[in-house]
Amino acid sequence: MDDFLQRMKQRKLVQWALAYIAAAFALIQVIDVVAQRFGWPALLERVLILALVLGFVVTLVIAWYHGEKGAQKATGTELLILALLLGIGGVLVWRMARTTPGVDAAPVAATTVAKPAAIPDKSIAVLAFTDLSPGHDQGYFSDGMAEEILNALAQVKDLKVAGRTSSFYYKDHPADMHAIGQALGVANILEGSVRKQGNQVRITAQLIRVADDRHLWSQAYDGDLSDVFKLQENIARAITDQLQVVLTGGQKARLVAVATTSPEAHSLYLQATSIFNRRDSPRFPDAIADLQQAIALDPKFARAHSRLAALYAVQTSYSNVDVAQTHANVMEQARAALALDPTLAEPHAAMALSWREMSNSHLQERDEFEQALRLDPDDVTSNFWFGLSLITEGYHERGIALLDHALAIDPMMPNVVRWRGIMYMYAGDLDRAEQYLKRARSTGLSIADRELAFIAFDRGDAATAIRQWPDGSRDLLLDLPPGNADIFAAGMFGDASAKSRAMAVLDAYLAKPHAQVSGQIPVVMILLGQPRRALELLRTTRISDSSDIFVQIWSPLGKPIRALPEFPALLKERGLVELWDKYGPPDLCRKNAAGDYACH
Repeated sequence: MDDFLQRMKQRKLVQWALAYIAAAFALIQVIDVVAQRFGWPALLERVLILALVLGFVVTLVIAWYHGEKGAQKATGTELLILALLLGIGGVLVWRMARTTPGVDAAPVAATTVAKPAAIPDKSIAVLAFTDLSPGHDQGYFSDGMAEEILNALAQVKDLKVAGRTSSFYYKDHPADMHAIGQALGVANILEGSVRKQGNQVRITAQLIRVADDRHLWSQAYDGDLSDVFKLQENIARAITDQLQVVLTGGQKARLVAVATTSPEAHSLYLQATSIFNRRDSPRFPDAIADLQQAIALDPKFARAHSRLAALYAVQTSYSNVDVAQTHANVMEQARAALALDPTLAEPHAAMALSWREMSNSHLQERDEFEQALRLDPDDVTSNFWFGLSLITEGYHERGIALLDHALAIDPMMPNVVRWRGIMYMYAGDLDRAEQYLKRARSTGLSIADRELAFIAFDRGDAATAIRQWPDGSRDLLLDLPPGNADIFAAGMFGDASAKSRAMAVLDAYLAKPHAQVSGQIPVVMILLGQPRRALELLRTTRISDSSDIFVQIWSPLGKPIRALPEFPALLKERGLVELWDKYGPPDLCRKNAAGDYACH
């Protein structure tokens, strides 16, 4: 043994090992920084680290056999040591190459994040305007002014405009202009302020070039509430002049349309829109009342009809409303909006969402979504809703593409970021999933805690999963007694006794009649090992917001429910077979000789 240690010293094997480890550690830090900067997929990072692990073993072998210019011959002990080194290296490679346990990556294809494109000179982000009104109570109005300018600029073909959610994110998360420009992929930023006092309005705006923080243009505009569209037009046209973009068609004459001739109706629309954008569901009745009043003041206010249709459409996901009446309301308001302005995409998206929630009318839903994207291919909401709908129908590849397109326009839109993270999670890319879900959570979207709990559990941290899942689920289980979310989490991620307690709570809840139940109930059932009961619930009871359960059905976690003999009947009852017959089978299903769809 002493001889062996002496020969190790002669060959400087320890020095080689330490030098290699130090160099590899430094290189891994560089790889991590570069990977985040350029959006490398997690798989590529793992491959590079695997190469470094293999390189460590190879380096030790080379150092041993070439030490002392290869003069010494290897003894049996030395060969044993080298074999152990190779074995340890092999185990490390195998451990790092494995897909993270708990998720089978096969069924869902993970798309990689492409290298960001160069930032075009003709690109802009419109930040939320600062409220400088005496009472500082006109935030909805100042936000509305900025949003309407943003929407007008977004219609200019020659100009890239960052999405509203991402631009307005920096209202509560201040950053320097360069950081904002890099994050949103724009070369220019418009910031401004609004001072509203009585009927008088002053809007001040300035255009800043990100590269050198140079103020390209600045101007203050004064008027009264009847002049707001004229003020917005002046600002939008000044920007297009400064950036030298090409205007086409009607844009040559006007960029900002006069949506209403009633200043009061416009103010009510902005108040309702602020509630809608925040998905402030307890205040949905106030927003609906505001829009109804705006329409009473100006029945030809197309955008008020459109926003009211969208508000009705999303309301079913947040409260136990009469679904049939809500569907009728959506149709009435959407058709009224389109009769006044056939170019609006939002009414089609609202009708599509309502068709799905009302009666699983997937064909009507598909027609409306496709019409929305024909009218406005870059409408973030239409891309998101349609993408999620496709995923729930089993069309993962196209659905993910629409989510990615929405994020390319509005990279900080919280729920799109969350759903993209969910799709990475089901694909087995937990590192990328965690990045997206934490980004969604940083915007205040607490529901992302549910999926972060799944990731913690898959990594062996059941305690964190049990603590975190209720934080993201309580608002979706409002019709259950307090504390049940904690019981469900313990049952899903804990021991057999916790599971039995969770099942007892579920049994007691489902023993009572319900007009509809939360979409989280069948999700919990599957995770408690009750796929047959989950399927029966889907077949016999109305589920509020079924997105989660149907995304799960087409994920690796949905294998048990897809394997049930009753599953084909659910597909027919949900209208999916009719949809697939027209548009082709989804990713996991194929028609068999009998003409039925077999889903693996």
